[in-house]
Amino acid sequence: MSPSRLTLLLLLSSCVGGVAYKPRPPCRPRTYHSIASPSSLLAAPQGALSDIVVPNVLGLSEYLPGDLLEDSAVASPSSDPRLWVPQTPCLSFRPLCLSVSQGYYVNLLRFKGGGILGRHYHPSPVHALTLRGSWGYVEHDWKATPGTYVFEPPGETHTLVVDEDCQEMVAMFHVTGSLIYKDAVSGETVGYDDVFTKLEKARKW
Repeated sequence: MSPSRLTLLLLLSSCVGGVAYKPRPPCRPRTYHSIASPSSLLAAPQGALSDIVVPNVLGLSEYLPGDLLEDSAVASPSSDPRLWVPQTPCLSFRPLCLSVSQGYYVNLLRFKGGGILGRHYHPSPVHALTLRGSWGYVEHDWKATPGTYVFEPPGETHTLVVDEDCQEMVAMFHVTGSLIYKDAVSGETVGYDDVFTKLEKARKW
């Protein structure tokens, strides 16, 4: 092949679509960004509420080491009556989280010597976990005992009952929205509870 013909082929091969081909620059070492520390990954976003930590909610202090038992923060939840807000002669509640911004509350509900929480309606879901004793609803045939988890779907209407032979019943309830009390005969609304009424009762107590 003549030198002129070879030169022409080299010029044509260096052009793509009429545009002169520019070889890629040599590869450069890739730069990696520094990895965030575990504390920054777990930190709450700016403006978020602080964590709520309530020690020994289950009253398991008898299983703790002796040096921890001396700490008043792990005292039995029944040892300080100021923690329990009276609602009826046999019913009281202990607030754990009252979220007025999101419209829900988490509390421990306690009956002593049996009792009834009047017929009520839930427009939003409710979650319950039984810690002591037993309870149920008049409208259902199941009974919740320690360790029982209960989900109540929106629209549920029922009457909570604790047997008289139950010395103490404690259950944790996570309630979103309102709890609307209904007359057992007429079905008319006779009252309600929500995070605001719970907060008001706790402040008064």
